[in-house]
Amino acid sequence: MDRLAATDALLIIDVQNDFCPGGALAIADGDAVVPIINRLAKRFDHVLLTQDWHPAGHISFASTHDGRAAYETMDAPYGPQALWPDHCLQGSAGAAFHPALDVTRAELILRKGFRVDIDSYSAFLENDHSTVTGLAGYLQERGLRRLFLCGLAYDFCVRFSAMDGKAAGFETIVIEDACRAVDLPGSVDETNAALASAGIVKIKSAELLAL
Repeated sequence: MDRLAATDALLIIDVQNDFCPGGALAIADGDAVVPIINRLAKRFDHVLLTQDWHPAGHISFASTHDGRAAYETMDAPYGPQALWPDHCLQGSAGAAFHPALDVTRAELILRKGFRVDIDSYSAFLENDHSTVTGLAGYLQERGLRRLFLCGLAYDFCVRFSAMDGKAAGFETIVIEDACRAVDLPGSVDETNAALASAGIVKIKSAELLAL
């Protein structure tokens, strides 16, 4: 692992209350990433965060669709869409960052999923794979070229952020032990295969902390 440079950034994905134990869409052991991420953030000159930020009646909520249940998949106008429990409602306590997450050095907080009729797993593109969030332009203008990704969830928002970042021309590296997965049937295996196929490297946090 090369030493960290001024053109590197830590991209912290959706470390929010609703994705942690006790939350509306709790990920097992989700809060365990917080102390790791806090240690990592001290090593970077640039720290960026994403925040899921859904309006009521969002297309990704099972409750929006009569007769549908959470964790089913439906056909949305832009393709397959997993349905979830209502989560990360704008302005709610569940949408807030985990209280132990140190966000004091964050240069950017990018909110995503705020359009009612389209979901956004990726920090770069919404789920139609064409509507941009503006993150690529921000990174390019700042001269940031290598991204280290961590957070929640490994098999959805981290995965798609890493893939889209790589496709946009950035070197993307996933810090494996600083992520946790939703772990739907097959989702982790699919993520591992997708990252490997794209040539996206996975590392352990110790490799960075040792630099």
